[in-house]
Amino acid sequence: MTTNRDAAAGAQDLAGIEVKPVAGHIGAEITGVRLDGDLDDAVVAAIRASVLRWKVVFFRGQRLDHAGHVAFARRFGEPVVLGRRGSASPPGFPEVETTADRLELGGRFGMEHEEWLQRRRHTLLRGWHCDHGARVDPPAATILRAETVPPYGGDTTWSNLAAAYAGLSAPVREFVDGLRAEHRLGVGYQPRPGDDSYLRHLLDHQVASVHPLVRVHPETGERVLFVNGYYLEQITGLSRPESRALLDMLLEQAVRPEYTVRFRWEPGSVAFWDNRATIHLAPSDNAHLDFPRIMHRVMLTGDTPVGVDGRPSTPVVGTEAGRW
Repeated sequence: MTTNRDAAAGAQDLAGIEVKPVAGHIGAEITGVRLDGDLDDAVVAAIRASVLRWKVVFFRGQRLDHAGHVAFARRFGEPVVLGRRGSASPPGFPEVETTADRLELGGRFGMEHEEWLQRRRHTLLRGWHCDHGARVDPPAATILRAETVPPYGGDTTWSNLAAAYAGLSAPVREFVDGLRAEHRLGVGYQPRPGDDSYLRHLLDHQVASVHPLVRVHPETGERVLFVNGYYLEQITGLSRPESRALLDMLLEQAVRPEYTVRFRWEPGSVAFWDNRATIHLAPSDNAHLDFPRIMHRVMLTGDTPVGVDGRPSTPVVGTEAGRW
């Protein structure tokens, strides 16, 4: 049987494609391919194998427009069609979300963007997340394209959650294999004094699911430490102090530097990551800089996570598999 490692290595011999790992546990840069062209099935298979092996892959100097971005994504799955997007997202392409929309969010609720960001990401680990992790079926993958980036700052960092799980001691792995946790939108947000319209928004639009603390990857079979700093509320069956202590330990494990990779964006760069096996940290070093950062993302629909015991995640509120 061909392993994912063998398949990813083999990609280096396909039609001039080269896969160059950029960190020990996660991340590879793929060269020799134009994503806006008609990709051969073998090239698509090589890219898929590389994503599974390295969790996030990077392409530079691409010339994708919105239509090309969606077409490329379709070679790997079904793009998510978002029901609500901000005004910066392109009309006519409901699969594409423009990250500049996020700059509008604080203003909608009476806050400058910096205050809104600080209230949501007020600890070192709070910003780490997978995309839409409070859903019962988080996206399988995300493809993010850079249009305009600052001359410095604005890097994104990813962490390999399969490597983080493997790095735990055997007794801890055995313990966490059987645990589940609630993931909820807006966890940890620090409300403003007095009236807070963003808090009211969160309460009116709750999204929450109970996920296994360790999920089994549906394609590789790897066990993945399914934790993040943004959505994770409480380990079920544990007291709040026990849950907090264990989650802090697991989050610190998940983002240890040796399990991470940091990417310096350029216009035309594309990052393609496995949202089932990674968490990522959006930059927080560019909000004070007077430089635009415009990115576009397409997400691929995912399945419902399954734990080591074979039981799937369950919805709590505001989420239904396959319904966005």
